[in-house]
Amino acid sequence: MKAVVWHGTGDIRLDDVPDPKIQEPTDAIIRITRSAICGTDLHMVRGTMPGMVEGTVLGHEAVGVVLEVGDAVRGFSVGDRVVVPSTVGCGTCSYCRAGYYAQCDTANPNGPASGTCFFGGPQATGPVDGLQAEFARIPYAATTLVRIPDEVSDDQAILLSDIFPTSWFGARLAEVGTGDTVVVLGAGIVGQLAITSAKRQGAGRVIVVDGNRSRLDTARAQNAETVDFNSEDPVAVVKDLTGGIGPDRVIEAVGIDAEHPSSGPAAKEGEQAASPSGELWKPGSAPSLTLRWAVEMVAKAGSIGIIGVFPPGFDRFPIGAAMNKNLTLRMGNCNHRRYLPRLLDLVLTGVVDPIPLITQHEQPTAAIEAYKSFDLREDGWLKTVLEVA
Repeated sequence: MKAVVWHGTGDIRLDDVPDPKIQEPTDAIIRITRSAICGTDLHMVRGTMPGMVEGTVLGHEAVGVVLEVGDAVRGFSVGDRVVVPSTVGCGTCSYCRAGYYAQCDTANPNGPASGTCFFGGPQATGPVDGLQAEFARIPYAATTLVRIPDEVSDDQAILLSDIFPTSWFGARLAEVGTGDTVVVLGAGIVGQLAITSAKRQGAGRVIVVDGNRSRLDTARAQNAETVDFNSEDPVAVVKDLTGGIGPDRVIEAVGIDAEHPSSGPAAKEGEQAASPSGELWKPGSAPSLTLRWAVEMVAKAGSIGIIGVFPPGFDRFPIGAAMNKNLTLRMGNCNHRRYLPRLLDLVLTGVVDPIPLITQHEQPTAAIEAYKSFDLREDGWLKTVLEVA
């Protein structure tokens, strides 16, 4: 089969690899009909997510059709249409039963203390071959797969694999409630659905900070107020928009590879714009600009939900400033399986339609070029779906 394979920092290829096979009775094999390229995938390519193993198939988002199930998989049959949550959970350990699928005690082959197991990640996450491929092996399929109703299209379902649950999780982490003023840092696809999620969880007002014109236009289409960090100081503007108090909640939806402003009021001396080629992140580097903005702009006793990806070894955070403001900080990898059924219902009933946020459809043969365009943050690129079928 064809698959997008990691060979080294900055080196990914569309390779011929062996078809996956059932390895455990809890496995299933699916034929993938839709996959997608995520900002997290760029961390692997750029080298900001350490520990990648050469030969790992990339990708952690997929929709497909069940081809084969192991003897222990009782809830699915050949031919079922399914969406694959990005994180793997066994469904039976105490963490999974409590809804913390991202901290499953069983799924990660490296042991219970290793943390999240997800598709297409580095050694510390498994590794488990990813989903930018024609076929995939799904561990713990009874829990990891979710059946898709006939009324939900593949394009709608692919954004339920990772992006929509992660955005919903971000609003939950930030403790968004009725009437809250919420700032979303980052207007990429996660930020866009964080706007949707915050509003669905009761936010009275949403302000979005980004430096990309087309992304800010998309945010305004959701009636979010926008701040362009390339032309104005986001902390000062947000403070002004909130009467000097700051927002109640902040959702950080960017992570370690934030594109720093290279000029203008938001730029800081000594900071450089992120390299499109993806220079290696080095431990001990400056704290993320968006994390600092979050701490500076949020109201006293406010809360920050962090869903932008930060790799192991990142240890720079303005903890003193956060402590002096009595802030609540919550962060982590999304427990996708916990939220996916509810969000699937929102799509099924027409309450939310994520399709307008898909800006590119590509064939798998164009995946490598699509990665390059996405990495360069080209105008108009928000979410790229690979039409594997």
